Amino acid sequence: MAETIDKNTKERVGKIPLLTVNAGPRDKEKWEDRLKEELMALINYIRQNKEADMDWFTIEPKNNGLSWQGKCWYIHNLVKYEFDFRFDTPATYPAAAPEIELPELEGKTAKMYRGGKICLTIHFKPLWIRNSPRFGIAHALCLGLAPWLAAEVPYLVEEGAITPKV
Repeated sequence: MAETIDKNTKERVGKIPLLTVNAGPRDKEKWEDRLKEELMALINYIRQNKEADMDWFTIEPKNNGLSWQGKCWYIHNLVKYEFDFRFDTPATYPAAAPEIELPELEGKTAKMYRGGKICLTIHFKPLWIRNSPRFGIAHALCLGLAPWLAAEVPYLVEEGAITPKV
């Protein structure tokens, strides 16, 4: 993994099972097996987060794993900031990583594309490419969404761009 990943992140991602089925939504025969692996990896990741008292998201698949939605949160200065997130499984998955959207933050940070898609191109996408097809949804959340929240939420709070939900 890249040298820029800290020890705790390496340890946490190292506990997420690597996936073995190389199939995307276009592969009707193997997609169900890949989806089962994705769900098992997510269950594992969620369990390890809860055991460490570090849970930070919920997620559920829609339309047989073609779409995903959930909630994520980040605690900054002892205040919880919660956001809805969603993404579609790319047609070329697992070669292409999902593009995670936080629609309510669209236009509030430069590290976001149109539609509320978070910017993961510089740090995450090369890591995904090197590890495809072994990485899955849990890896995208752990190595994509989590660090993005950690970098952007404090900045957005200090700028007054976001406030906690009451």
